[in-house]
Amino acid sequence: MSAAPAFFTDLARLLNSGQTRAVVLSGNVHDLFPIARPPRQMGGSSDAAFVPLVPFMLERTEAAGLIRVVYELNGPVRVSEADRATLKDAWVRWKAGTDADTLLLRGLGRKGPSEGDLLGREFDTLMHEAIGRPTQALEFLRQLTICSREALSGSLLILIEAADVLLPAGQGGVSGLPTDQLRRVAIVEDWFCDPDFIEGNDSVVLIADSRSAVHPRVGRLPQVLGVEVPAPDVRLRLDYIEDFLKDADRPVRLWAGEEAGPQSLADFTAGLNLHALRQLLAGAAHSGEPLTPAGVIGKVEEYIKAQLGEDVIEFKKPEHSLKDVVGFEDLKAFLRSELIPRFKASGEAALPGAAVAGAIGSGKTFLMEAVAAELGLPVLVLKNIRSQWFGQTDVVFEKLRRVLEALQKAVIFVDEADTQFGGVGSGSHETERRLTGKVQAMMSDPKLRGRILWLLMTARIHLLSPDIRRPGRVGDLIIPVLDPTGLDRRAFIRWVVKPVLDGEPNEALVNRLDDELSPTTSAAAFASLRSDLKARRAMASEGKPAGEPLSEDAVFAAVRDRLPPAIQQTRRYQELQALVNCTRRSLLPNPDVTVEERAEWETELRALERLGIG
Repeated sequence: MSAAPAFFTDLARLLNSGQTRAVVLSGNVHDLFPIARPPRQMGGSSDAAFVPLVPFMLERTEAAGLIRVVYELNGPVRVSEADRATLKDAWVRWKAGTDADTLLLRGLGRKGPSEGDLLGREFDTLMHEAIGRPTQALEFLRQLTICSREALSGSLLILIEAADVLLPAGQGGVSGLPTDQLRRVAIVEDWFCDPDFIEGNDSVVLIADSRSAVHPRVGRLPQVLGVEVPAPDVRLRLDYIEDFLKDADRPVRLWAGEEAGPQSLADFTAGLNLHALRQLLAGAAHSGEPLTPAGVIGKVEEYIKAQLGEDVIEFKKPEHSLKDVVGFEDLKAFLRSELIPRFKASGEAALPGAAVAGAIGSGKTFLMEAVAAELGLPVLVLKNIRSQWFGQTDVVFEKLRRVLEALQKAVIFVDEADTQFGGVGSGSHETERRLTGKVQAMMSDPKLRGRILWLLMTARIHLLSPDIRRPGRVGDLIIPVLDPTGLDRRAFIRWVVKPVLDGEPNEALVNRLDDELSPTTSAAAFASLRSDLKARRAMASEGKPAGEPLSEDAVFAAVRDRLPPAIQQTRRYQELQALVNCTRRSLLPNPDVTVEERAEWETELRALERLGIG
């Protein structure tokens, strides 16, 4: 038999050591898992088969003296025929309070069914009536564990499928639960809190998509522990691919090249479970078309979005690189020489992430999209992991973590990060504190360092939790993105007017526009001005046909006509926050900034806050 998966080893350790008698098994529970099988007579020598979780558990837990009982929603209580007879006999003896011989003596001379027959029929009825009656089924299973302690020489392992449907978290508390769900929660809570059950030898495994989806009155009991079933790793995906290729009626064609092969396909399918991998392979075998890296990556993206939801995450494929970014020459040199190499590194040399701060409209998102394109990695845009439904935020986060742990390397792109991740203080909502705490833990998780790279953009860096901004998380590198000045500003001016002139603008026009434009003109304002000028060129006016270049005076008049919106104090506040939170001297306008100058920034911040800016 092949080595047991790590999650099964963890589960066995918890139960065999007696640490707990109730476990929530959650995560990738609807996938396929490897079990041993005899070598094939023909067509290869693989000794593995892939089956759903419950058959896998039954095969792995086969042992003398252990009776495995399975309950599935809308299905019966299932047990092997031999174990059913053993359980039925124990039930009769437990209910009668005596042994089988005494029951026979009691029945001598009695007309009609004996007491033993009646109790046996009761057992059969309860087994059958579990179908479609989950509340009755759970109470019956609870009683089986009492029966086991009193009348069985062995022990029970009870597997309960769809525990998150049987015992849903609902909208919080128990007041909003329907009566039948309320009874089920009460039954299981009493069951798992029973000292005799805790000290006994029977075990219950609740199988759920997410532990957070199980009602907290059960799922968060201290005596109930959790085990996470991860997505298949590259080794398991490779085993499955090789097994599928050996059994396939039609060949599966891979992309051309020396690196093409099962190992390459296993690498490209990071993030897929085995069911999704089977769909990919079966589709390729049927069509006869070769699989391509782009097609495989597309399948991975489709699968991940289906798991998390379109409103939670999307894949971004930036089309521009750093060479397409106007200005920011010093910052781009830093990104190329330090940020990108550190993101590409692994182990302790890798950065866990970076935060990018600056006033609204400063160009943070466009700049970091270019960095993401340069990295050549999958870019997952985190849109919204909060849910309006009680408990669903925790469920979404569990799924997100499961996806990230399955990926080999990816960038998590979070725009407006201050609204995604709030604080952890007493003024924050409990769900927000819990979510922020989990994100913080994930950012500094050694298992994910060098694999999951966080890029957080925000105009309000001060609203990010201090724990997120500390070293070891994105606090390793906080980058300020400021309005262009000097040569960068002049590069923006040339970029703005070039499309509407015949050729490059002359220095006189650049100087004239430089003097006219506000000193705090942002990258977004430059982009807006460029769009305005291009629209003016495309329109006919004052006898000028559409498409004709604009005159220098027309350009200047259009620039002079624009007034900045009344947001300068807010933008200045955000710029100051970016400066005081910056973690590199070399990224400041003046790398030799003194303590006194930094103190002046703080003083200006406090003055703006007294005006209600913040």
